[in-house]
Amino acid sequence: MSPATTRRADRAADARPAFRCSECGWGTSKWVGRCGECQAWGTVAEDVGPGGGAPRTVAVSPARNPARPIHEIDVEAAAARPTGVAELDRVLGGGLVPGAVVLLAGEPGVGKSTLLLDVAARTARSGRRVLYVTGEESAAQVRLRAGRIRALDPHLLLADETDLATVLGHVEQVDPELLVLDSVQTVASAQVEGTAGGVAQVREVTGALIAAAKSRGMPVVLVGHVTKDGSVAGPRTLEHLVDVVCQFEGDRHARLRLLRATKNRFGPTDEVGCFDLSEHGIVGLADPSGLFTSRLATDVPGTCLTVTLEGRRPLAAEVQALVAPSVVPNPRRTTSGVDGSRLAMVLAVLQRRLGARLADQDVYLSTVGGARVVEPAADLALALAAVSARENVPVHPGLVAVGEVGLAGEIRPVSGVGRRLAEAARLGCARAVVPLGTLGEVAVPEGLRVLEVADLAAAVLVGLAPTDGDAPARDA
Repeated sequence: MSPATTRRADRAADARPAFRCSECGWGTSKWVGRCGECQAWGTVAEDVGPGGGAPRTVAVSPARNPARPIHEIDVEAAAARPTGVAELDRVLGGGLVPGAVVLLAGEPGVGKSTLLLDVAARTARSGRRVLYVTGEESAAQVRLRAGRIRALDPHLLLADETDLATVLGHVEQVDPELLVLDSVQTVASAQVEGTAGGVAQVREVTGALIAAAKSRGMPVVLVGHVTKDGSVAGPRTLEHLVDVVCQFEGDRHARLRLLRATKNRFGPTDEVGCFDLSEHGIVGLADPSGLFTSRLATDVPGTCLTVTLEGRRPLAAEVQALVAPSVVPNPRRTTSGVDGSRLAMVLAVLQRRLGARLADQDVYLSTVGGARVVEPAADLALALAAVSARENVPVHPGLVAVGEVGLAGEIRPVSGVGRRLAEAARLGCARAVVPLGTLGEVAVPEGLRVLEVADLAAAVLVGLAPTDGDAPARDA
C-alpha cells in the first residue's frame, strides 16, 4: 500500500465518529454528556464501528425449548385474564396477558398509584398472589391509601425497595402471579453505573423485569414518569421493550381520568378508559357523559351539546360560551378545555361569513366537567354557542351539533356520525345538526330528528330557531 493510500485510510478512520448516541444515532469525535441532536443526557457512548467488528457471540448453546410447528403452540397460555376493572380491561384488550409487561405513564398526582393499587387488590381477591413494590413511598404510606380505598387483602403483599437485586429476590421468594412496580425510575442496580432513573439504570431494570416476566409467565405493570411535554421519561427503547404502553391523563383539578393505549401487542390502541377519581378511590365510568353535561332546569343562551370520539368511544360534551362587551382595546379570548386557536378561527368565520359582531366583544368559552374538546367535529357546537351567547338566544332545546367549520363557512363531513347520533339519542336529544350528505347509509336512531346543513348560516338558523321554520336544511 502506498503512503498516500495509508494517509487517506487514516484520515477516513479519524473522520468516522468515535462516539455515537444510543437514542438517535448522532455521532461525534469527542465524548459529550448531552446528545447534540436529541438533547438526551448520558446516551453518548463509544462507537465500536459497524456491526461492532467481528461477532462477539459465536458459541452455540443447546435450546431449552425446541422449535415446534406453529399449529401446536398452546394459545391458552397467552389468554388475557381480567383485572376486575372493566375500563382497564377495555384498554388492554381483555385483561393482562401472562408474561406481558405493561408501562403506565402519567403526570404526578394523576392517580396512577391509586389505580394500580385497586387493580392489585381486585386481583388478590380472586385468589392470586400479588406483589406490590413501591420505591417512591414507604410501606406505611401505601397501607394508608389502601385502607382509604378498601384495597386490603391477605394475598396482596407489599414491599418498599429500590434495589433491583432485592426486588428480584422478593419475586423469587413470593412467586407472585402479578407484579406491580411503582416506579421503574426509582429502582437501580448495583451492577450498573449511574443513578436511579438514568438511561443505563432504566434500561437494566426494565430488561431484568422483562426476563423475569417471560420466564415465569408473570404479568408485570411498571409505573413510569413523564417529561414536561407529556412523553414517557427515560430512553426511547423503554417503550420498544415493553408490550403495552398506556397513558393516564386528566386535569388534577377535575375528577375525570382517561386511560389510553399508545402501544398494545395484544389488543387495539383506539380504546379509551374513563375513570372517576375521588377521595374514596378510583371508579371506572361505563357512562361518563353525565360528567360533561350540566343539569340546568331552563335553557340558557350560550350552551350547546356535541358528541366527540375518543378512539371508538363517543362522549357527549357541553360547550358553554359567554360573550360580553370589551372594555379593553384588545378583546379577550379565554378558553378552558378548547383549543384557543380553533376558537379564534371559528370566531373569524362567524364575523366574516355571517356578519356577527365579535371584534369588540370578550369571548369566554369552556367545557363542562373538565372535558377536552380538540377534534374539528366540535367546531359547529363552538359556533352555535358563541352566536347564542352573542344574540342572547338559547339553542333549540335538546339539540346536538356535530360538524367541522371551513374557512369559507361550509360545514364539512366528519367520521363516526352513526356512533355520535346513537349516543345523542341515548342521552335523550331530540334534534341533531350534521353536515350535508354525511348520513349516507347511517341509520337514524328512533326519536332523533336529524337536520343536514350545508353552511354555517343554515346551521345557525336551525339551531337558534324557536320553531321549525323555513331554514335551508334538509331532514334526514
